[in-house]
Amino acid sequence: MRIGFAFTGAGHLLNESVQVAEKLAKDHELTIFLSGAGEDVLKMYGLYDRVVSLTGGKYRELATDRTQKFSYPITGRLSLGKYDLLIVTPATANTVAKIVHGISDTLVTNAVAQAGKGAVKTLIVPVDIHPGPIDTVLPSKMEVSKCEDCKECVASLICEQKAIVPHKEIDLLKCIGCGLCKDACPNGAISEGKIITMYMRDIDIENTKKLTGIGDIEIFENPNELLDFLKDY
Repeated sequence: MRIGFAFTGAGHLLNESVQVAEKLAKDHELTIFLSGAGEDVLKMYGLYDRVVSLTGGKYRELATDRTQKFSYPITGRLSLGKYDLLIVTPATANTVAKIVHGISDTLVTNAVAQAGKGAVKTLIVPVDIHPGPIDTVLPSKMEVSKCEDCKECVASLICEQKAIVPHKEIDLLKCIGCGLCKDACPNGAISEGKIITMYMRDIDIENTKKLTGIGDIEIFENPNELLDFLKDY
């Protein structure tokens, strides 16, 4: 099959989504769509290179907000029915809100709109689907309470991206999630994969419910459910 596979800027379920994309790329043609935030967040979590490695050739391109500018010409393929499916995972609350209100001002939301016009089924994994708390994984983080304020910050010196602000924080817009800083810090002041609890907003849950009322859109709770769905598709 020919599949459009879109990432947005959520860290929750991001690794699982990349794993699903890797599995699908073995047997199908995947065009990767990245929102601006999706591109940033994949880099923060050290997953960007894995996604890029899935691309190469016609219908296996990497399309981003940055390269597609404002008209998103590649999404025209969806309106022409050139793809069998469009997958969006993970889908942020912002992306979901735009879809349900008919806003298509990013590459991913425009892809969803064009898929609807081309009668291409869209499968979405929203991160805000149930009320209450969820546990999610953070990218690299400086634990200031453990920082010993070393005269020479080894973590900062080893970071090729210059993403470490010594004794203060990690600039996540520069970070590529390589983990070198974590390994270098002698005081364990940099964490990776820390679990935090977040609480879903009612408005985001309501918007997710509204997705089910849009034709040719189906929602899933976990990216792995997509694989089961596609076995019989």
